[in-house]
Formats: sequence, C-alpha cells, structure tokens
Amino acid sequence: MVDGYPRENSKMETALLLESGGGPAANAAWLLARWGVATALAAVVGEDDYGRRAVAELRDGGVDCRFLEQRPGHVTPVSAIFCNRRNGSRTICNRKRPTAGLALAGEALAALQPGLLLLDGHEWEASLQAMKTFPAAITLLDAGSLRKGTAVLSRQVDYLVCSERFASQVTGERDVAGHWRDCLKPLRALSGKVAAVTLGAHGVAFDDGHEQGHLPALPVKAVDTTAAGDVFHGAFAYGLAKQMALREALRLATVAAGLSVQKMGGRLSIPALELVNEKMRP
Repeated sequence: MVDGYPRENSKMETALLLESGGGPAANAAWLLARWGVATALAAVVGEDDYGRRAVAELRDGGVDCRFLEQRPGHVTPVSAIFCNRRNGSRTICNRKRPTAGLALAGEALAALQPGLLLLDGHEWEASLQAMKTFPAAITLLDAGSLRKGTAVLSRQVDYLVCSERFASQVTGERDVAGHWRDCLKPLRALSGKVAAVTLGAHGVAFDDGHEQGHLPALPVKAVDTTAAGDVFHGAFAYGLAKQMALREALRLATVAAGLSVQKMGGRLSIPALELVNEKMRP
C-alpha cells in the first residue's frame, strides 16, 4: 500500500505489505470453493517456495489440485502490486518466464464431469483439450488482454467476459465505457454467443444476441481493486453453475466485485457468499 505511484529513481516506504496466492483462474477457483462449489484447478507452478505456498493455500481453501502441476525447474509467476491508498488503483509488475504448456492426463480428466469450464487464456491448449473432452460443459473466458490464448478461446466459448483493455484492443475503441454498445457487437461476433465487458466503476455491459444491456456497479468507495475482476468472473461462474438468468448472474458478480474492492488484498478481499446474498436482496 503506497500513497501514490512511485517516481522513477526514488525510494518509498510502506507500513503495510500483504502476501497471498493469485492469478485469474486460481482466484476464481478459490472463490467457488469457498462458496461451496466442487472446484478443480489446472495450472503450472514451480517446485520453488512460491509454488509450494500457492498449492498449500489452494488445498487449504478446498480446491482440488490434482491437475495443478508442480514442475521441476520452473519459476512460479509472482506479481508485485502497488496499491494507491488514495484511490484504490493498483499497478502490477508480473515476473513470468516461458515454459512448456500444461498437458492434461486424459485418464484423470475422465474421472470428472464438470458443469462449467472457466478459462483465463494462459493454458489455451489445455483449455481446448478440456473443452473437447467435456462438450456439454458451459464455457466461460476471462479475457483480461488480447494475446494468443484469449484470441483463440474467445472464438469458441459460450460466454466471453472481458476487460475494457481487451475490448479496446479488439475494437480499437479508446472510450469503451462511453461506447459500450458499439464495442459489444464485434465482441459478440467473435463467438456468436454471449459477450460482456466489465467496466470497473461503470458496471458491466452485455449482449446475448437478444438484447444489449448495462448494469451499474455497486456504489462503494474503493480501497484496493486488486483481484476485483477475478472475483467478478468467479461469482459469475457461480451464477451460471446455479442456472441463474444472465442478468441475475451478472448482478451477483457485480455485487461481489464491489464488495471486494472495499477490502485490501487480492484473495483476502473475496467476500463471503452470505454477504453477497444479503446485498442482493431488494
């Protein structure tokens, strides 16, 4: 936590440093497990200290880690996040080294019958394998930015739920929040199914082929926006798994994300389902 973004060639001090596991799919899995949904995570970490801590935290949180590979010699990705205590914004510097993609064991996959696959684009080849293995599962993509994985998967999923950054990269529109209707058309055209764009303090916009709509954000004072998008996608996945209507699932996700930014930390800010349900009541 800092009082402002640091200037180059300067020194800053902070009285608060928080550490926890992270990652889009991992944070969503953590939320779903906490909310009582049987959840497995497929990913690659190293055998280093960060990898061991990440796996232990996920297991303690109730996440099935049989598809989480601890790869010898691999360096577990780590992010340094500067959170501005004045406005809640966060700036991320991620350390990630290239490695071979995750390979899922077909025999182990056969033991599962998932109702939903939440993908974040990082292990896109393994994601395609899972989609082929479970054609009846609902597929949801958390598209944070345009890269190889999100470009490939966005054309094949049932629900494309992307950030303003991804929407801007795809459409060329700089003011996504101000022109969300125009942005949704090409986004939905990617897969021909449901597209939604998270707009931070401006809520979420969506297009399901029948209507375009917008839901406002929960009115809150943001303390730390770290992992708010991950919380949104995890809560939206919960809504879909519970067969909620699209608007209801998006509202659930919007409320959950709004509650999360009122607390510091990433995974530490994930709200309890009971609190979200309380806020959902009219």
